[in-house]
Amino acid sequence: MSQATMTGVINGVDVDRLGATIQAVQQNTSLATFRFRAKNRWIDGGHNRSTIQSFYGAGQEDTVRTKPFALDADEPPVLLGKDQGANPVEYVLHALAACLTTSLVYHAAARGIHIESVESTLEGDLDLQGFLGLSDKVRRGYKEIRVHFLIETDAPAEQLKELTKFSPVHDIVSNPVPVSIQITTR
Repeated sequence: MSQATMTGVINGVDVDRLGATIQAVQQNTSLATFRFRAKNRWIDGGHNRSTIQSFYGAGQEDTVRTKPFALDADEPPVLLGKDQGANPVEYVLHALAACLTTSLVYHAAARGIHIESVESTLEGDLDLQGFLGLSDKVRRGYKEIRVHFLIETDAPAEQLKELTKFSPVHDIVSNPVPVSIQITTR
């Protein structure tokens, strides 16, 4: 992360702590290794719940969260669900929006770029023929995702767009990631 010599808080980000974090990782790259976890339990039909609590990062187990975050997922009635939560592909849009925004805001702060507000709208196109197993020629996931930002700042749009490229979730959805699935029955 390129960092200007700024101090204080910019865009709600403590740039002194950000700078110290960057410096610590530069001196000890093992601090950059993180392992995030989620547990999921099926409830009924399309409804299931994931809980997220501890993670490993910065060289240690982080157990600061005393209660897990709970995320319910379901499908809308048209997809045979009871609409008790966003569906998984909607959560992907949320994760992408949140990560693009956070990446943009943090990298802007590191460069001394002040941002007054950020709003984004995302749309993804999905063809159910892939999910339903009706066609091997149709992708099971999104065919395309479109992101539109409205950002209040003095910085040029192209400079801000460059900052979004640091988003881990953008990388995850744009590039293949190996997924290992193991199933145990009882």
